[in-house]
Amino acid sequence: MRLARWIFRLAGIYGILLLAPMYFLERQVAGPAGVLPHAEYYYGFIGTALAAQALFLIIAHDPIRLRPAMLAGVLEKLAFGVPVWALWLQGRVAAPVVAFGTIDLVLAALFVLAYVRTPPARA
Repeated sequence: MRLARWIFRLAGIYGILLLAPMYFLERQVAGPAGVLPHAEYYYGFIGTALAAQALFLIIAHDPIRLRPAMLAGVLEKLAFGVPVWALWLQGRVAAPVVAFGTIDLVLAALFVLAYVRTPPARA
C-alpha cells in the first residue's frame, strides 16, 4: 500500500508540473502561424489530463479503497505512450515526445505493479 501511495503521488505531481504550464504555451505549440486550428482540442486535452492527475492524487490518499481506479490510470498512461511510439515509428513525432511517451509507459507499468501489490478492500 505504501508503494501505491508513492507511485500515484509521484505521478500526480509530475503530471501537474508538466501539464499546467501548457495552458500558457499555446502559441509555442501552434508553430509558426501562432494559431491552433482547433484550440478546443488543445485546451480540452490539458484539462482532461489534469483531471487524471487529480485522480492519481486521490488514489494516493486511499489506495486500498480506490484500487479499481488504478486500472483507469493504466489506461490513461497507455493512451499517450502507445500512440507516441506508433507515431515515432512512422517518423511523425520528435524524440523528446517519445521520451515523455516512454515516461507514461513506465508509469503505466508502475500502476500495474501498485495494483497487484495493493490488497483489495474488505467488504
